[in-house]
Amino acid sequence: MLTHTTLVLGLLATPVPVDPIPVENVLTHLRAFQATADTHGGSRVAGRPGHDASARYVAARLREAGYTVELQPFTFDFYREVAPAALSGRHRFRGVSTMHFSGSGDVTGRPRRAGLGCAEQDYRRFVRGRIAVVRRGSCSFEVKAQQAVKAGATALIVVDQKGPFKGNANRPQPIPVLAVGKEVGARVAGLRRVRVVTRTESETRRTYNVIAQTPGARPDGKVVMVGAHLDSRFEGPGINDNGTGAAAILELALRMAGARPATAVRFAWWSAEEEGLYGSKHYVAKLTPQERQSIEVYLNVDMIGSRNHTYGVYKGASERFFARYFSRLHLPYHTADLNGASDYAPFSDADVQVGGLFTGGKEAKTKAEAILYGGTAGKPKDPCYHKACDTMANVDHEVLAVSTGAIAEVVARYVSCAPCRVN
Repeated sequence: MLTHTTLVLGLLATPVPVDPIPVENVLTHLRAFQATADTHGGSRVAGRPGHDASARYVAARLREAGYTVELQPFTFDFYREVAPAALSGRHRFRGVSTMHFSGSGDVTGRPRRAGLGCAEQDYRRFVRGRIAVVRRGSCSFEVKAQQAVKAGATALIVVDQKGPFKGNANRPQPIPVLAVGKEVGARVAGLRRVRVVTRTESETRRTYNVIAQTPGARPDGKVVMVGAHLDSRFEGPGINDNGTGAAAILELALRMAGARPATAVRFAWWSAEEEGLYGSKHYVAKLTPQERQSIEVYLNVDMIGSRNHTYGVYKGASERFFARYFSRLHLPYHTADLNGASDYAPFSDADVQVGGLFTGGKEAKTKAEAILYGGTAGKPKDPCYHKACDTMANVDHEVLAVSTGAIAEVVARYVSCAPCRVN
């Protein structure tokens, strides 16, 4: 098993090996993230104590190494379903789901049809205090909820003629919002009284990104940026997703603390990625045009220790540097599409060059990939993706070592500082 990787410097010159990055150092940070999750209910979700403790850990290690650390605050729409929805009349109905961003409540009232529920005229004869029943279609669920609230409905039931479904009201709503199929909708509309119960946490919350930058400046002000999201899902501690990326760039930052590269390196640990890329979106939105142009490349590091792995290199300017690294180690890799599913998306949308590495998530490994990389075809590349089992046991140490080395080498090539050494 690989126990360390070699960081190299130099774009045009022959790569010069310098101090290795032991994978054990990266694992030390992962153990800290695991302990944080264990202490805070099993997860590190943005807007909750588990993430805050993880961010404090990262910031503390950076400050100890001499960095000036920026904690960039922002607000985001937080949602969690605490318990399944319940809809009952004479008995409890099946095939009922809580719509994402539904409010929490226990409401009893008379149901009343309101057409599509997209406009005020749909509620012309609606009596305040009743439960609105509307059809899916024509407008967003958010608009339907807004119109229901405006009309004085105490809850909203959205009916899909094709059957049960799951929906998203886009932002926190003040009333319960349910999704049901045609059969349940018809039966509910015929009752005099129904009870709607939802248990959710749906509100605007505050969190923050962690940002630090090495010394050094080019005359043109260009910087290389490396980022990884620090938050997890509610289902688990998120050690591969994305403790691995966060830990790897933290160790890289610590080892660059004594360097003065010609091109500065800016490190970022994003919050609320799992809720909708909120942290990276906020960061990019706050940049001036000049600040956006100063970012030579953004490298995204998300899930780099998957047990049934492949090495996916994102398409972009950095692809050739990753290719050199994997070719030198005689390891396979493939080009991964930029599908907008991680924190590179806001940068790409802002016309910043992006790149990065990804070793696999919920997607099944193909037979061709199993021949190339080993592992098990037909099984997820990360078998614990967004699950409680995404713990320390879910990380392949050798894959993590190789991936950390890849990120370190690509960053070193970008800073293009052959005389400098990373301490």
